[in-house]
Amino acid sequence: MQNSNIEKLVQKGVMLPLMEEFYTIQGEGYHTGTAAYFIRIGGCDVGCHWCDVKESWDPERHPPTQIGSIIENAKKYSNTIVITGGEPLTWDMTSLTEGLKANGLMIHIETSGAYDMTGVWDWICLSPKKIKLPKPEIYARVDELKVIIYNKHDFKFAEEQAEKVNDTCELFLQPEWSVREKMIPEIVEYVMKNPKWRISLQTHKYLNIP
Repeated sequence: MQNSNIEKLVQKGVMLPLMEEFYTIQGEGYHTGTAAYFIRIGGCDVGCHWCDVKESWDPERHPPTQIGSIIENAKKYSNTIVITGGEPLTWDMTSLTEGLKANGLMIHIETSGAYDMTGVWDWICLSPKKIKLPKPEIYARVDELKVIIYNKHDFKFAEEQAEKVNDTCELFLQPEWSVREKMIPEIVEYVMKNPKWRISLQTHKYLNIP
């Protein structure tokens, strides 16, 4: 960060390393096809080799931004806000989410769950990663479990994760984009045999939108 004072503000969640913010259509999971304003926060050390936003990993690349500015931009566009990353829970989300809620906005998060849960959320999408597992306490709060399927071994991981979430959690299997042609037939077959699961696709990439 630029100096120690700014670093302290970032650690408190009063400023956040903002990578990008944009209004678009949700492309994945339960809310696919709905309009939402995305806030992408920089910083992630989970390190998925197939991550399609690796530029988000290093928070130093993204300017510390006052949350007041982020909130003002968000409320212009949509009633639904999606906070993603990077890994947004790297930072304290309390101040940002309370500010968004004060403006009557619905707030979703997409997270690996690898850090303590902070913030006020209307929808929690957990996308767990083998290399840095979710904190145990997050599972009871999850509304949506989205497991990325890169190879056939990921089905076992998906089932292990599904055993930990609450009974009302929506369950999704999503092919990793680079292997989608190979894995979609296997996912289709798996879901037909295990219909508690649904298929999530990165429809925004098919539609060629952000």
